[in-house]
Amino acid sequence: MAVRTAPRDRRRVEMSAVVALVPVVAMLPFSLLALVVIWLPIGLVTGLELGVLLAAFVATGPLLFLRPFQSLVLTPVLGARAPTPAEEATIAPLWSEIVRAGGLDDDRYVVRILPSDELNAFACGGHLVVVTSFAVEELSTPELQGVLAHELSHHLGLHTVAITIVHWLSLPVVVLARIGVFLEQVAVAARQSYGRDSPVIGRATDVAAVAVRAVSWVFTSGLDAGVALGNVVGHRSEFDADQRAVRLGFGRQLASALRRVLSTTSNHRPVGWRERIATSHPAARTRVARIEALLRHPARPDVRPDVGRTHRGAARGARGERLTR
Repeated sequence: MAVRTAPRDRRRVEMSAVVALVPVVAMLPFSLLALVVIWLPIGLVTGLELGVLLAAFVATGPLLFLRPFQSLVLTPVLGARAPTPAEEATIAPLWSEIVRAGGLDDDRYVVRILPSDELNAFACGGHLVVVTSFAVEELSTPELQGVLAHELSHHLGLHTVAITIVHWLSLPVVVLARIGVFLEQVAVAARQSYGRDSPVIGRATDVAAVAVRAVSWVFTSGLDAGVALGNVVGHRSEFDADQRAVRLGFGRQLASALRRVLSTTSNHRPVGWRERIATSHPAARTRVARIEALLRHPARPDVRPDVGRTHRGAARGARGERLTR
């Protein structure tokens, strides 16, 4: 049976969760600047004070960590849904065993399904675990349980806190970038429609398009830099989540799921610094090797991973690509 985790190990701030705050610091000035730019026309027309807009934005942040908000609002925003009766019958016993191994209540976290033909799963907010419908249908029972244990481990290590804050901070930047793209398209359309007949309009629209493109580039560059930085610091959180899944007693199941990824994709270890920055997860082969090493030589001698744990259920074919948070 699975090893029951001691209460002091249920939820703990890991170093990877602290390091993950680096992208938060990097994204903060771009987010504030984007809010100021958005406020300029709104404040001019409505008289709204900048402080009110900033306070309203700050007040929305904590909602992302409330379980009811995640179930009712964040779930549909992500394009996810509640499990069907058949999916619930598959997931519920696996999930119940996982949370019991962690000494947790069954209803503390929420599992949702993302309709997708990719083999994927991720954790977000403070209580939400999302797994694709493809993963539920195609993974074997042990493999699906290993994936779910890995995602729960992200929550228990508080890895999702920084990720959720970064996504929240990026919202004003994304909105402003999309507005910039729209205005640039308007300027180009005006140039094509009226610029030929009026050199003045043509030059004005050219200047407007260049200005909008420059402003958009500043914010999109900040967004891209935040994503790249998050990818770099996120590798450690993946290893930490794998290690915790092993301690919970689901290391062999997770390793099996990662081998499925290896057998269906060309997942390889990044060799160049550009490729490392663009990759959000360590190579599956590396993760499997580390998990197997932990199973052979547990980091904590008081925990014996996967003792006497057996499962039934034949593995079915899959064509998924990755396992992500």
